[in-house]
Order: sequence, then C-alpha cells, then structure tokens
Amino acid sequence: MPVFRLAPALADAFPDTLIALVTATGLRGREPWPRTAAALEDLEQQLAAGAWRPADETDPRIESWHTAYRSFGTNPRRVRPSVDALGRRLAKKGTLPRINPAVDSYNVVSVRHGLPAGAFDLDRVTGDVDIRPADGTESFTPLGEPDTVENPKPGEIVYADTTGVLTRHWNHRDAHRTRVTEDSTRVTFVLETLRATRDGALLKTAADELRGLLAPHAEGTTVHQLGPAQPRAAV
Repeated sequence: MPVFRLAPALADAFPDTLIALVTATGLRGREPWPRTAAALEDLEQQLAAGAWRPADETDPRIESWHTAYRSFGTNPRRVRPSVDALGRRLAKKGTLPRINPAVDSYNVVSVRHGLPAGAFDLDRVTGDVDIRPADGTESFTPLGEPDTVENPKPGEIVYADTTGVLTRHWNHRDAHRTRVTEDSTRVTFVLETLRATRDGALLKTAADELRGLLAPHAEGTTVHQLGPAQPRAAV
C-alpha cells in the first residue's frame, strides 16, 4: 500500500493543515448503496426546504482555501476549490451529480461539512503520494480529458505519485488516471482542512461519516490523519 507524505514546505506554509485519509478495500461499487442514496436525497430536501445551504466563500471553511489558492498563484474565483465548486453547483441546480456510489459518498460528505474531498484508485497509483509544491515539470491529465496533458505551475500545491500529478491546485481537480469508478476496489478518500485548530473535530466527524457510508460495501476500512505533526501515513 502506498505512503502518503506531507512535504515540509507545505507544512511550513500551511501549519494548521489536517488531512483525513479514509481507505476502503474490497469495495463493491456495482451493488446498491441505499445509505448514500438516502444521504443525497436528504441533503437536497433540506436545501429545497430552506433548512440548510452549502458553505460559500464568505464561510471561513471556504475562505481559508481561497486565501491558500491565492498564496500559490491560483485565482480561486476562476479555479475554485472542489468544495466551493460543488456547493455552488448544488445551490444553483438543487441536486448533486450522481457519478457512482463511492464518488457520490464523498461528494455528499464534502458539501455537508464544507470540506474539500477527493479519492484515488490505489490500483492506478504508482509508488507513494506526496502532497507538495509542484516544480513545473510534472504532467497532469484532467479527469474526463484523457487526451489532455497539462503542466502545473511551479509552487502550485499538488498531490503527485511517481508517474505524475493526481490533483491540481491542491484539490481543484483530480486526474483521469486515478479516477474512481464502479469497478475500483482499493480506494483512498481524502478530506481536508486548513483550520485544524478550529475544524479538526469537524474533519473527524466527516471522516467517520464517510467511513460509515463505505463500510457496508467494503471488506475493510481505515482512517489515518496527516498534518505537520504526523506528515506520513501508510494507507
């Protein structure tokens, strides 16, 4: 299993970072996931009733990501953090996209708690995964665009394995190579905060909720945390 590592430069620049790694093995993505379906419907009903709204960029959870994006040269209103983009889509359309049960699970947890989320098919990851500033030489193929190759800007925060970049702009967009499908059986899901002092408990709650959605459809699940005090985790 790969090791996820938080680079010292990232820990120094964002000292209140905390990342939850929820790993599921033996996933069964082609069977019904009724708890995930119910969670999606419940959130959409709350929005329709006016009982809840997704966090927007005035919320400190989202604002912290906008500030981080600007610090490494990304305009967060043109290239939005994943949770910001997902929340805006939900607020506008009234529904979340249905991709597949595993992706739907992390999407609903992400937008419910205002925390960015993503996932990697571990069978498509090569070597270990580093969360670090890009040097500008790496290659990235965006999700849904298998014939496109991009190069992150130097200093842009990325997840990268030994083959290339797995996410650009920290959490804006995942790579096509490591995308999670209905046939993915070994997956690490990622939930993130830049405000661990304030939102560490929220991150734990979100990770536990995601694990609860995954567990009925997996042979095993684990949760690890990454932060400046614990910059390495073998998933």
